[in-house]
Amino acid sequence: QVKLVESGGGLVQAGGSLRFSCEASGRTFSTDTMGWFRQRPGKEREFVAAVSWLGTTYYADSVKGRFTISTDNVKNTVYLQMNSLKPEDTAVYYCARARYRGGGSGTSYYTEEPYDYWGQGTQVTVSS
Repeated sequence: QVKLVESGGGLVQAGGSLRFSCEASGRTFSTDTMGWFRQRPGKEREFVAAVSWLGTTYYADSVKGRFTISTDNVKNTVYLQMNSLKPEDTAVYYCARARYRGGGSGTSYYTEEPYDYWGQGTQVTVSS
């Protein structure tokens, strides 16, 4: 079992910044990929960002240049720094873990498919 606990949500004005943290515990591996997803009001959950165990980062086009994903392997924590926030960033944000499937597996970390554990979600509201 893996437990993911997010923190850092809240209310912020447009143009502001927030940082999320997601601490992983339990049966985690150094080769895990960690991702962030979000669900905006009335929409399906969508990919935001991910970071592989090799440090490769992936971003949705909508957040590229504004959001930064990073990890602290000592603390087993993944962060999402969000700058220049917009009202359309209002959503519940979830962190998730994907197990490494090996090189050449063709895994797409942009979809929910490889992620097997999810946090409880944290709300961000960006006011205009």
